[in-house]
Amino acid sequence: MRNTTRFAPDRALDVICLGRFAVDFYAQQIGARLEDVTSFAKYLGGSSANTAFGCARLGLKAALISRTGDDGLGRFLVETIAREGCDVSHVSTDPSRLTGAVVLGIKDKDTFPLIFMRENCADMAIAEADVEEPFIAGSKALLITGTHFSTQYIDRISNLALDRARKNDVRTVLDIDYRPVLWGLTKRGDGETRYVRSDTVSAHLQRILPKIDLVVGTIEEFNIAGGSTDIMESLRTVRALCAAVLLVKRGPMGCAVVDGAIPSSLDDAFNGRGVEVAVLNVLGAGDAFSAGFLSGWVRGEDYDACCRYANACGALVVSRHGCAPAMPTRVELDYFLANAETIPRPDQDVTLSRLHRVTAPRTPRDEVFAFAFDHRNQFFKLAQETGAGESRLPALKKLFVEAVGKTAQARSLAQSVGMLCDDR
Repeated sequence: MRNTTRFAPDRALDVICLGRFAVDFYAQQIGARLEDVTSFAKYLGGSSANTAFGCARLGLKAALISRTGDDGLGRFLVETIAREGCDVSHVSTDPSRLTGAVVLGIKDKDTFPLIFMRENCADMAIAEADVEEPFIAGSKALLITGTHFSTQYIDRISNLALDRARKNDVRTVLDIDYRPVLWGLTKRGDGETRYVRSDTVSAHLQRILPKIDLVVGTIEEFNIAGGSTDIMESLRTVRALCAAVLLVKRGPMGCAVVDGAIPSSLDDAFNGRGVEVAVLNVLGAGDAFSAGFLSGWVRGEDYDACCRYANACGALVVSRHGCAPAMPTRVELDYFLANAETIPRPDQDVTLSRLHRVTAPRTPRDEVFAFAFDHRNQFFKLAQETGAGESRLPALKKLFVEAVGKTAQARSLAQSVGMLCDDR
């Protein structure tokens, strides 16, 4: 199916993502209740940040608009996403708020408890200065997630960003990303519930839809946008409000793309077939899916290719622990697409694991050169074998030190050279 979306040429960025930027603390004890977990792995998280991370890893020129607290967790997030090549020039530091966090567990294949710790957190305080028009105008697309319309303040800022995008021929994307707890519809500790019907939330999202060129969501998320529990009725409501391309995530079944009139059923829409893999963790798979789709969409590739990228990225992430660090590089994605039918367990595939390890950006580390001469027994043995007295060993070691010093000076390695020696 042909991608009919037109993008402005010669833009500095392919996509800007605006929204949540938080630390994910993933339980390391698989199968345990959160009550029983004893340790966590720390990852970059937040839907918009995950998507920006995934886009950058797939080779797009991506940027993030968000905020962190002036704390170690915020600095960890900025450093992590910057290493992927993501533009963080519009990620600001909020001196009066903390970086958001989420605690997540993997209890079984259907149960993923999570607790959002986002009370007045930094990324919900994005300011007008963070969404400056020249920066937004330099991108092909702007993606905003639904959470960033959930309070009066952040709704105003997000709508301002949308208006500036539309004014400058920037395609707009809404990832519905419906989290009832973040709209105040569940108990604060219930981050796992994905759908609660709310006429208020539906009406709120419907006011945004006319500004959107691509809407991304699960069936439940389109139902909240459309205000119905019938997906086709919801899609018809959404279509009456906007001409956007509608991308419906269908889990293991893949996805459906609706560009134009709403069909009689999702099966009658254009469908991208899902990739069957063993599931470890579904959390964050939707963000990988979005990154995969965007990697083709902003380049003008047809919807068949976009859906293949999206479904494959989602499949790889559900097979791994964590979200952002589990996202594939382009090399890894291409290999998986070519061999997916023979890789039901991506987490156990040796080639995939190697590609994931060696093709992802790595933290640059300074070289260190070390010269070791702390082998006292070997030196004593050498002295005995040659008939030299042991008293000559300190003089030999001084020569070693002089040689290392001269070599370091000649090679301009003064800050990168070390020695290992003993005290005899």
